[in-house]
Amino acid sequence: MPRSVQEILDHAHELARRFEDYDPAPGDERLVEEYLLQRAAMARARTEREIVEAVTAARAKGLSWRRIGEFLGTSPQAAQQRYGAFVERA
Repeated sequence: MPRSVQEILDHAHELARRFEDYDPAPGDERLVEEYLLQRAAMARARTEREIVEAVTAARAKGLSWRRIGEFLGTSPQAAQQRYGAFVERA
């Protein structure tokens, strides 16, 4: 949906106005530590999803649970217990 330069500028001005006029409500502010914890949890979830995808691809190519465990820093049994159910569903 192409937009004209003027539409983009108008939208930018509207956003700037909202930002300048913003008055925080009592529940709007959070501790920095809460933000950092949420960000870390989201990063961990993304990483876990990437590991599941990588393990699934590795198993599809015949990589052993022993080798996967080595990469993950765990035993073959622990790797299979943790990720085996995901691989079986793929």
